[in-house]
Amino acid sequence: MRRIITAFILLFYSTAIQNAQAQNCCVKHSGEWQTLAMSKAFRESHEPPAPFSFLSEKGSMIQFECVDGAKGNAYYVPSDEATDKVLIIFHEWWGLNDYIKREAVRWQKLLGNVDVYAVDLYDGQVTDDPDIASKLASSLDPKRGEAIVKGIIAKAGRDKLIGTLGWCFGGAWAFTTSVFAGNQAKGCVMYYGFPEQDNKRIKKLQTDVLYIWGSQDQFIKRYNVDQFADKVKATNHKFDLHVFDAVHAFANPSNPKYQPLYSTQAQNLAVAFLKDKMALE
Repeated sequence: MRRIITAFILLFYSTAIQNAQAQNCCVKHSGEWQTLAMSKAFRESHEPPAPFSFLSEKGSMIQFECVDGAKGNAYYVPSDEATDKVLIIFHEWWGLNDYIKREAVRWQKLLGNVDVYAVDLYDGQVTDDPDIASKLASSLDPKRGEAIVKGIIAKAGRDKLIGTLGWCFGGAWAFTTSVFAGNQAKGCVMYYGFPEQDNKRIKKLQTDVLYIWGSQDQFIKRYNVDQFADKVKATNHKFDLHVFDAVHAFANPSNPKYQPLYSTQAQNLAVAFLKDKMALE
């Protein structure tokens, strides 16, 4: 009887710990963020994006070699003239949809003489269903994600200066890419991205970080952002935190709680940051 009671207690606490983890998105980007993607609260906070179709003569889909031997996909928007500067963009958990393709074109125009790659981390899968997005985000093999990231860095060219930018799910991958880019990295912009918790990975960072966060974010807590900031600063690089009185994903136009004013202000900060770090006129 005592063994049965003990087993029940262990099961109870194990379940409690798992439930607590499901509410904390500030976990190791190496894979534990899947817990958040599967949580009901996070899933229900993301309303399906409105139907949207985007076509542009400026951008096109391309393929590139990944270090795992498979092909990777990206939406490529070239500069009007030859450049040694590249911005790599990462999508939210919906995948590389037309909203992100539009963002790639828009950011290329905002920054000027820079090539832009909007990377597909889902290998062609896109959705507007929160349940499917949850499965896609939680089932992404970190090794596959890292193979894609390393592949796009190689595609961009080892002689290029690389800036990164991502939203939410993509914000964490923007940071990972900056780490893997080494001394090529010239600025990382994270829109409410999951703070990296792997100290060994953070120590390899060789660029400054701009972190944009909403004070009403129920999933990314201020103390986790502050801890992340301290670890980044310990690498002797700047962590520039800008806080807006807004919810998670406030800069997403498809979000019912989209804040156009704050989104514009955040964009202006990001443009100024990237132009400075990448020496863009």
